[in-house]
Amino acid sequence: MKVCDFVAVDIETTGVAVTRDKIIEIGAVKIVDGKVVEEFSELIDPGVLIPPLITNLTGITQKDVDGKRNINDVMVDFVEFIEDYPLLGHNITFDYSFLKQNAANASLIIDNLVIDTVKISRKRYPFLESRRLNHLSKYLGVELENHHRAFDDAKAAGMIYLKMADEQNGLCDYQSASSDEKVFAPYVYAYKPKKQSPITNAQKKYLIDLCNIHELEMDFDVETLSKSEASRKIDKILSQYGRKW
Repeated sequence: MKVCDFVAVDIETTGVAVTRDKIIEIGAVKIVDGKVVEEFSELIDPGVLIPPLITNLTGITQKDVDGKRNINDVMVDFVEFIEDYPLLGHNITFDYSFLKQNAANASLIIDNLVIDTVKISRKRYPFLESRRLNHLSKYLGVELENHHRAFDDAKAAGMIYLKMADEQNGLCDYQSASSDEKVFAPYVYAYKPKKQSPITNAQKKYLIDLCNIHELEMDFDVETLSKSEASRKIDKILSQYGRKW
């Protein structure tokens, strides 16, 4: 039986905290019958400054994302793109958590099954010193031109899955599969999105007033902040500069 169809996905973010950090790029490829049939790639304006560490890692600059669509608008298209295909990624739990949280923030739902190429590679290649995406790509002869860019990483993860499945004779009959074959099966990953309320008008006014009074540059888009994010920014300003009125 042929390998399952899936959407390979990868994201780049401003950090690793799901409820605090922002997605700055989503890349995905839809693979049907072992072939890429559709692609998705989009940079996203996070409404905050990209940390230098992230720019150094990904090559994505502030100029690259300024003026791009916001995450809510992009998620509408992404949810439509993935349909009900399993979502595949290299350490998919990271990407899935961010995607599901941001879908929920936009009043959308992602409940797709997942496939993790890290888990499969651990089972198949316990002898490898590293199963990082770039190392695994090199080991399997999979092209990875721009590591740490979402589309290239997503496509590489998809090709890695196909390579590993080919070594396993392409079996995806999971009900009668051996234990070695079952590792290829899509599974449920339970991530419960945290409820995030939008910034209140009172918070918005107070935060803007604080920045003006202390002559602070607003290096964020106040309209995109959640209630908890606004509270953290207000508390940080108060602890560093005081009220001054």
